[in-house]
Amino acid sequence: MRLPEGAHHIGGAPYDDEEGPDQEVVDPSTGEVLWTYPAATPRTVDRAIGAAEAALPGWAAATPAQRSGVLHALAAELDRTAEELAQTETAQAGKPIRLSREFDVPGSVDNVAFFAGAARRLDGMAAAEWSGAHTSTVRREPVGVVGSIAPWNYPLQMAVWKVLPAIAAGNTVVLKPAETTPLTSLALAEACRRAGVPDGVVNVVNGPGPLTGEALVASPRIAMTSFTGSTAAGRHVAALAAANGTRLHLELGGKAPFVVFADADLDAAVRGAVAAALINSGQDCTAATRAYVHRSAYDSFVSGVADLMASVRLGPTRDEDTDQGPLASSRQRDRVAAMVEQAVADGARVVTGGRAPGGELAAGAYYEPTLLVDAAQRSAVVQSEVFGPVLAVLPFDTADEALALANDVPFGLAASAWTRDVFLAQRASRELAAGTVWINDHIPIVSEMPHGGTRGSGYGKDMSIYSFDEYTQLKHVMSDITGQAHKAWQDTVFRTR
Repeated sequence: MRLPEGAHHIGGAPYDDEEGPDQEVVDPSTGEVLWTYPAATPRTVDRAIGAAEAALPGWAAATPAQRSGVLHALAAELDRTAEELAQTETAQAGKPIRLSREFDVPGSVDNVAFFAGAARRLDGMAAAEWSGAHTSTVRREPVGVVGSIAPWNYPLQMAVWKVLPAIAAGNTVVLKPAETTPLTSLALAEACRRAGVPDGVVNVVNGPGPLTGEALVASPRIAMTSFTGSTAAGRHVAALAAANGTRLHLELGGKAPFVVFADADLDAAVRGAVAAALINSGQDCTAATRAYVHRSAYDSFVSGVADLMASVRLGPTRDEDTDQGPLASSRQRDRVAAMVEQAVADGARVVTGGRAPGGELAAGAYYEPTLLVDAAQRSAVVQSEVFGPVLAVLPFDTADEALALANDVPFGLAASAWTRDVFLAQRASRELAAGTVWINDHIPIVSEMPHGGTRGSGYGKDMSIYSFDEYTQLKHVMSDITGQAHKAWQDTVFRTR
């Protein structure tokens, strides 16, 4: 891991804000302070916006092929430094090195490579004579300066998801990562500089939301805000942006249901549930958090999940054999523990887990893989986002009941259905209220397909060419093809003689 030269990256160079309050980056596996930096004040945010404004005309005017070439170079640069990025991500976010090395970093590189190609596919409607007297074309143009706010659970991937579609479409960006996990975002900005991304196209400011984030969102010079985080925080961002009429893209919380029908492959469902509940220590908006299992398979499913969860190895994040690392902070661990304690007080029962481990892991923000049963549908552990390694399992008797229960939360980001019945699978894919529905799997994503939710999970899409709908504006150009001074429609205003 290599620490950055400055706390922020503005106009292609490191930058420090001596006026900002100090922030700490802590390794959640040990509690060790890795780095201290001064937060960006509103003055520094304004400086970054100015750098993005200065770079916008040149970058927006670049041809798609020119932007594509630079982004291909960026993908190669990130791939060259993949191990350093993985080690840095593991240190600041508490991820097992296998997860950083095999999921976060290669997924980020792939997303950059995808948008390097997609930059040459900014399509509009084909030219045609819709009125008979004009040729109409549609131009897809950049929005302008985009203010992006990324979360702490996938620092590098979420930074890439924010930055790449924006700059591939010709925008410039001011990115604010979570204040606790800024290191790989700064590494991304440095990689952009080395790859030839023009100065000011990608800027990074670091600091807490109330100081740095609000200054970014509230600026009238920001054309668009893209935010990923909790639903509550997203509503606050929306209120700030509304004062300026700023365009918004929100990817918010989730409470993904995992629906196991009577005919499902139970072994596959058990493995799928444990993996999908525990990935990134459960700190994933799409993680399986509520399993609804047909009553005929319920006992076997609970027993299988409990056995597999008990075998999951908590350990040091740099150990290749570690399955699950800590949560992102001791504060987050304590929040998860409090929700489990409340669930038990409300009548749920812990089958396995339900506590923070002692011994050599006590100094870190670890929490055991936890399986709950007997929770009520209206309880907080079923209705609210836990964001930890906790799975609640509830029974159902009919498909109608299962789908109704699955949709009976405020969120709509992701869901899965497990069945061998093709017709039931198709019904579930139609009726589950989520932006992503998996059939007989849960979690995999690909750069070519969109990611985003509905209802309390926000709106708009990350990844895929569909994300260009967020980062571009459409312009209709209508050209007269008759050459006539007298237009028939003008007679509705004045009669020409």
